Amino acid sequence: MTGRAAAWAQLLRISAVSTVPGDVVVGAVAVGSGPGRGTALAAGASLCLYEAGMALNDWADQEEDARERPQRPLPSGRIRPGAALAAATGLTAAGLASAARAGRLPLLTATALATTVWAYDLRLKHTAAGPAAMAAARSLDVLLGAAAIERPSAPGTDGTPAPPPRPGPAPVLGAAALMGAHTLAVTSVSRREAEGGAPAVPLAALGAVAATTAVLARQRAPLTLAASAAYAAAAARPLAHAALNPSPPLLQRAVGAGIRAMIPLQAALTARACRPSTPPRVRTGASLSAAALLGLLPVARRLSRKVSPT
Repeated sequence: MTGRAAAWAQLLRISAVSTVPGDVVVGAVAVGSGPGRGTALAAGASLCLYEAGMALNDWADQEEDARERPQRPLPSGRIRPGAALAAATGLTAAGLASAARAGRLPLLTATALATTVWAYDLRLKHTAAGPAAMAAARSLDVLLGAAAIERPSAPGTDGTPAPPPRPGPAPVLGAAALMGAHTLAVTSVSRREAEGGAPAVPLAALGAVAATTAVLARQRAPLTLAASAAYAAAAARPLAHAALNPSPPLLQRAVGAGIRAMIPLQAALTARACRPSTPPRVRTGASLSAAALLGLLPVARRLSRKVSPT
């Protein structure tokens, strides 16, 4: 990939795109529903809003990138700042339109997500609230998947039997919290990736990964355990190296690994939703979705060798 296409791939960080759709899948299965039309629309909205944030991030950081990362698409002149801002605006509109097709609640959730993304890039990124804002965006992405599920008709209104009861809000809120906690840890490490920092931050992130893995491993199902192990393997070693030597190259490597580790984390959360009370159709859909998400991990690794996710 060369020329203008390569510049846009770098601006939009396409190697990280595969970490996005799993959020809405997690949200859907956590409320006892298999992925469906609403999930597809939510995934489209999520992808558009994620890429809008990538374009807006570089537009907002033009001066900083000119000093610290002059090879980025905007300071190098390969993409005009106006084009990046137009892309961010258009992608945001497309994301909200996709969410609107899924219903009012998905649109409201996507609006909150878009507001968080724009607030992070334009105001909060370089403040103490930056990591929390990024974590909130990931958690909202999971909630978007839960909001977009198709509500069954009331029993008797269409001749169908009453559907089995769905779990309460606790599973989806727990899944959103775990995705948010991982994002908080990775974002905290990323704040020092250009100049280096103290070992305490990657060490704390390593502790968060260990705690998250322990929570996931409470369910002894083979697929959940496999995905949990893949998550720990993807994130822990680079963070340990960064804690031992918090230099810019190792911090950047730890951040990239932490971003990719979201994929097996999503797979583990999806597989974890397969409880005995879950209808067989939903269990099958969740298992297949978890396996498919795990299959995205090698794709993300290959892409990251060509385009940095940070």
